[in-house]
Amino acid sequence: MKDKIHGGDVYRHKNALDFSANMNPLGTPEAVIRAAAESLREIHNYPDIRMEALRQGLSAYEQVPEDYLVCGNGAAEVIFMLALALRPRRALIPAPTFAEYEQALRLAGTEISYFELKEEEGFRVTERILEAITPGTEFLMLCNPNNPTGTLIEPELMGRILERCRRTDTFLAVDECFQDFIEEPERYTLKAALKDHEKLFLLKAFTKRYAMAGIRLGYGICSDLRLLEAMRDCVQPWNVSIPAQAAGAAALREEAYVEKAREIVRTEREFLRKRLGELGFQVYDSRANYLFFKGPEGLTEKALSRGILIRDCGNYRGLGPGYYRAAVKTHEENLKLLEALA
Repeated sequence: MKDKIHGGDVYRHKNALDFSANMNPLGTPEAVIRAAAESLREIHNYPDIRMEALRQGLSAYEQVPEDYLVCGNGAAEVIFMLALALRPRRALIPAPTFAEYEQALRLAGTEISYFELKEEEGFRVTERILEAITPGTEFLMLCNPNNPTGTLIEPELMGRILERCRRTDTFLAVDECFQDFIEEPERYTLKAALKDHEKLFLLKAFTKRYAMAGIRLGYGICSDLRLLEAMRDCVQPWNVSIPAQAAGAAALREEAYVEKAREIVRTEREFLRKRLGELGFQVYDSRANYLFFKGPEGLTEKALSRGILIRDCGNYRGLGPGYYRAAVKTHEENLKLLEALA
């Protein structure tokens, strides 16, 4: 089997402290674990194909109509559903960014162009991208904040990108999965634009926000109801399990937990940024719940020998050896990361 290399390989490194995957540092809420466990009493039934309880909770949480929502077996499945439903002929994606965008578009037979994020620009999406969006660009995929760099597209530029896409008739998809951990997320989300832009799709997930990576639950938001129906036709029925639906509905009630995690991430991210800089690493301007930095080659293996897993970013398109990503965790755990890297 050919592995798709990501972070979080705790199965081959059972005793390591995992900084390679970026979960909520507070761990999975107990109420979510209980809801998933108690739902197992119902597994003699098929899952609710309409996902009513989950969709109602999401509608209230996101303040969007239920009809705007589509759910999947993780955000990754939603990406593939979108690509297969649209099957754009030509697409533009940044480099580096999350690998599944490219994988999904290639499966859909799409010709892909890349917008290079330059190191001298801090690996940010800049206004250069406006020229790259042409009438021949049928699909643009952005991640805000980006993975693995953590850099944000500021609202003014995102507004110009949205308008450029409208003029070129380009479908814009924005992965907002990591906005749960940024300051002032309401300034950066494009939810307010959904009603007036049918060719706008927002990707969200429970994975990072509630530390639910193992249960697989993601969703998309779009005002094009025909597209959402086409996306549902691209996967098997009952693609979201009973435990996933129950866990998701319970998680949406954990508002204080999300706020507490955001504050921990804000404080600890700046602590780690300062200390990593003092150790001699070049640290970029990540606003997410992870830090992207540059260091000596072979750092992953050296950290692992000290019981710490970090994400080697050398396999991202547009990067190479010497780039790394580390999650922001609790203060005690972050001290262990710094000790190993020192």
